[in-house]
Amino acid sequence: MPAVNFKIRWPNGREATGYSPSTVIFQYLEEGASYPLPDFLQRIESALNNASERVKEVKGFYCSSAMDTLSSLKGQASYLVEPADVEGRVNVISMRTEGAGQVIGAGWSSF
Repeated sequence: MPAVNFKIRWPNGREATGYSPSTVIFQYLEEGASYPLPDFLQRIESALNNASERVKEVKGFYCSSAMDTLSSLKGQASYLVEPADVEGRVNVISMRTEGAGQVIGAGWSSF
């Protein structure tokens, strides 16, 4: 099952990385796109839940790395309290399948 490592930029300019165990994330996010914060959070939650479900269908268990990424991103978003940040946009900097299949610096590492 191809996986995807991705990088985003929060409205406050900080960057974060994440991991999806499935390319289904491409149905929810587009490299180079910019999403309002609430929309991004809905999209990433749907994408990673769907990706984890796909892992369960194939391997018989959910993907803990996808849930860790989701938890980390939601945690980072909770720190965005300035009005400009809350009303800002999340930019999807990159989405890569090459070298995916391993978690590379997911979540807090670049926060």
